[in-house]
Amino acid sequence: MSPIKLSSPLISTDSIPVAVDTQTPIHGRIPGNRGIWVGIFCVLFEFLFLFGVYLVAKAHHPEAFLTGPDKLATIAGTTITILLLTSGYCMVKAINAIKKDQRKSTVRWIILAILLGFGYPIVKYFEIRWNISHGVDAEAGIFYTIYYYLTLNHLVHVSWGLIGLITVAVLTGKGMYSSEHYTGIEAAAVYWHTTDVIWLVIFPFFYILR
Repeated sequence: MSPIKLSSPLISTDSIPVAVDTQTPIHGRIPGNRGIWVGIFCVLFEFLFLFGVYLVAKAHHPEAFLTGPDKLATIAGTTITILLLTSGYCMVKAINAIKKDQRKSTVRWIILAILLGFGYPIVKYFEIRWNISHGVDAEAGIFYTIYYYLTLNHLVHVSWGLIGLITVAVLTGKGMYSSEHYTGIEAAAVYWHTTDVIWLVIFPFFYILR
């Protein structure tokens, strides 16, 4: 007996519509999108290399790294830590709000995250002024050279993160995101959290550890 061919367009598998909502979040998926994770891995690789430079320099110049933190304003580093972590918390609240289609609340949380994030460069500005007035510049020794390079490099990445937050705040206000489509907010949030994690390594390296 020859096999029956299902050639009718009414039962053809090619004609069966499959409703796949690519925008709807799936439980257990990776937040954000592929593009942002490629960027995050590049940033992490960059700072892993810089942390390696820090450790090598510390091994060769232990005295400089033993006394180096004494001349830094620990209060500045602590304040930046609090600002970044609180800002990151605001982004968690923003995502929770957009999942409930609370657009206005989402915008408010993102704006608060932005304001707290801008506290970082403001604190860093006054910290650098204080450092220079006390003779702590990039030429004061290898510890401070690495300190300035890592912290200012991190500040650049924070600036990019702030641009991302501002962008998603505007788009959210225009109704571009909803409970079924918020990967843009997630992408900005995971990048922002990445800057938090990196700072949590930088902070003890320069302000606490001897």
